[in-house]
Amino acid sequence: MTEPLTPSRLWKRMTAEQRRRAATALYGNPEAKSEQQQGAQLIAKHLKFRPKSVSSLDADKKARSLTNVPEIPEDLAARLLVLYHLAEQRPMMSAFLDAAGIKHDNGMIEDDAFAPDEAKVRAAATTIAGAYPKDDVALYLTTLFWQDPAAWAALADAPELG
Repeated sequence: MTEPLTPSRLWKRMTAEQRRRAATALYGNPEAKSEQQQGAQLIAKHLKFRPKSVSSLDADKKARSLTNVPEIPEDLAARLLVLYHLAEQRPMMSAFLDAAGIKHDNGMIEDDAFAPDEAKVRAAATTIAGAYPKDDVALYLTTLFWQDPAAWAALADAPELG
């Protein structure tokens, strides 16, 4: 990976469908009111609408509109990545963590002080690459690496990221 990973760069790498599903997860999450408002502000600016007009749109229209916003702030992009994976990718997350021998609860790592075995992490990446769509695998593994480069160092040059 040559350029530094940031959530907004990951957002730009996502397919249009992944971005739509991430935005749908955002607007479907009752605990993300602040981020939903931030998204509405970005949509209004992008479409040159009044924020109140955007706020009155249904969740699906806001999600589709947010997908087309070219620049997403880092904090919102980070939240979108997390919500996307929690809403859309739990089976893949669970399969990866199972294959890596990491304790989890439905794809959520249980121990904050875990130390993944590099060989198992690489093998787990290969395992999910054979079972899930390439774009989803690449996004998940890259997101893990972005969140904690030290813990997921074995993913830095994983072929599954490309």
